[in-house]
Amino acid sequence: MPFQNDDVNRRTALKAGTGGALTTLLTQQNSLATETTFPLPDVYQTLGIGTIINAAGTITTLGGSLMPPEILAAWLAAAQSFVSLIELQDRVGEKIAQRLGVEAALVTTGAAGGILVGTAAAVTYRDHALVGRLPLPGEMDQQVIRQTSHRQCYDHQVEMCGVRLVDVETREELEQAINENTVMMFSYNVQEGESRISQREWVEVAKKHKIPTLLDAAADTPPVEALRKYNQMGYDLVVFSGGKAMRGPQDAGLLLGRKDLIEAAKLNTAPRCGNIGRALKVSKEDMVAMWAAVERFVSLDHQTQQQEWQQRIAMIENLVTTVPTVQTQTIVPPIANQVPHLLVFWNEQRVRITRQEVKQQLAGGEPSIVTTRVHGTGSEGFLISVFMLEPNEEVVVGTRLQQILQQALT
Repeated sequence: MPFQNDDVNRRTALKAGTGGALTTLLTQQNSLATETTFPLPDVYQTLGIGTIINAAGTITTLGGSLMPPEILAAWLAAAQSFVSLIELQDRVGEKIAQRLGVEAALVTTGAAGGILVGTAAAVTYRDHALVGRLPLPGEMDQQVIRQTSHRQCYDHQVEMCGVRLVDVETREELEQAINENTVMMFSYNVQEGESRISQREWVEVAKKHKIPTLLDAAADTPPVEALRKYNQMGYDLVVFSGGKAMRGPQDAGLLLGRKDLIEAAKLNTAPRCGNIGRALKVSKEDMVAMWAAVERFVSLDHQTQQQEWQQRIAMIENLVTTVPTVQTQTIVPPIANQVPHLLVFWNEQRVRITRQEVKQQLAGGEPSIVTTRVHGTGSEGFLISVFMLEPNEEVVVGTRLQQILQQALT
């Protein structure tokens, strides 16, 4: 792959941790004087912030994911020179689109930034004179249709363009809601299970009325096929987070889809000025690193990766099931975060501790282990995500959970 740095031993870098990998790369790239006194490996300790073991997954408030050394190398390589951001934006988009087999691509400021500039594109692609007018005044009453079950905090990124969200529940209501002011149909892939209108019907109606569709698929990789699947289904624009399973920069994402809409999205975002997305600046480093992340993700041996995750789960299972009444189950969410997770169950009459108390004790220990509930995993059991664990951290997680449950045994 084009970004592999032969001088970086990936296994050694991972064992050293992100700080160690960053220090190695900075030295090899001759970046920042080698005599710098800036405490790179101990930066969080210097700030008085404790690091954590991430048994929760690719959670935004925890930093998303960790960039592997080859992506860090790409980021650092891009930081060594000046370049035309508009030209870079175009070339990187072309490379990503070609690699994924989609019509066009744009690196955005995460999936949320992609929603904003994607909506702006849908509003302005027929009339570029509207670019400088966003957000549109309310009296224009430009409308975006969504299903009632598709309500999320990210709706604000749509509304920022000055459009009004119109909720529907059935196909009949959808057909009736469409009018001359309808500029887009918007949906969240993670809500598909709660939808009364299927994706096939949704796209079919949109095509019939020539209305652009935007799908949020932020956490829907893996599988790798998802990066082209929804465009192939007929969605005009699809957004993905770059800093989740693809392990690019956390503040990067992808907007994939129709070339005319992607070109309109570019007009509505940085580095161009006088538009609603001027503040959504994607650096040259993030563009190149996101390209590297796509190349890496597409080239990964995903079967081997799945086996590694299953091995981590097995290690934790072997440790915690030594405690009486403890049972486990592996679960894979059907849509977003589609990786194996571990559910742990115990009889609270024998092991007298609640799931919330276990969560607090894990988080309050040293090192802190953070867990959370992931969409699509139900509400039963205690959930552990293993795919963001660093090597050997599964032993730490399993041992700590075993100790907490054993101490609560009566």
